[in-house]
Amino acid sequence: MRIERKSGVPIYIQVKKQIMEDIKTGKLKIGDKLPTERELSQKLKVSRNTISTAYNLLEQEGVLISYQGRGTYVAEEDRTWKEHTIKDKMVKLIDIALEEAIEVGLDTKEFVALVQEIVKEKESLIKNVNAIFVECNIEQAKLFTDELNRITNLHVVPMTVAQLQNRDEVAEKALQEARMIITAFNHVNEIRQIIDDLKIEVFGVASNPSLETIVKIAKYPKGTKFGQVCLSKEFYLKVQYALKSAGLENLSLKATISKDEEELLRIIEESHVIIASPGRGEEVERLAKGKKEIIKFNYVLDQGSVKAILSKILEIKRHF
Repeated sequence: MRIERKSGVPIYIQVKKQIMEDIKTGKLKIGDKLPTERELSQKLKVSRNTISTAYNLLEQEGVLISYQGRGTYVAEEDRTWKEHTIKDKMVKLIDIALEEAIEVGLDTKEFVALVQEIVKEKESLIKNVNAIFVECNIEQAKLFTDELNRITNLHVVPMTVAQLQNRDEVAEKALQEARMIITAFNHVNEIRQIIDDLKIEVFGVASNPSLETIVKIAKYPKGTKFGQVCLSKEFYLKVQYALKSAGLENLSLKATISKDEEELLRIIEESHVIIASPGRGEEVERLAKGKKEIIKFNYVLDQGSVKAILSKILEIKRHF
């Protein structure tokens, strides 16, 4: 495995692509064990976080699978193969259901009408579910809430962990109406403890930094001065971790969460490129007046996690 450090492509993406290429060409086969994160990081002379990020992405895509105490293995050839097998499975299930329907006296038109009726019922169920997305910072909560409302029929409102703990009037009202709370996996146990007195389901989701954003930042030459403007310290630290995992920990970067206009103008003036969090993008654009390039640092929800939530809602509908 070769790493091109001057290519502008994040190292974890290079590692991920080369593992995928080895699987496609047969160098790695289903069931083969991969080096440990420590072994591969030492061999490539990169941080362990970089290897961990590459492995985690491949696990989320179903390409690799990890067993505690045993290691990481190739699970399947690639995502295309996985999607193909899922489609085959669904076709078989539909075939069985259709055969059963015909045996009990339904014709094909009645079968299709029945399926459409059931689908509408499920869609209506999801649409009537109120949910809360809880994160440690309001920017992330609002970002993911907007994404969930856009790609599902759920009605989701944002909330911070602090708001949930304090239980102000707004939080209490949202909790009374909510049937589920969605949060990042690392907050699941914490949230369950906070709402221990309430009978509300808590579900965890995964999220990843936008690949487009990481690649943009990586392509700037050495010596580029970056300014980072965030709404919260938590989001700032999350961005720092994402950059470090991508092998970009040595950037020349000044960060601030200040709302003082003079300080913001100073950061903008001293920087070649501004990295803005979702909650500060418009403000930074206004102050920069088109004189500096601005990169909005976004995270995206893992689509597998979202589908799992929708599936879980249908499974536990009897509790609603």
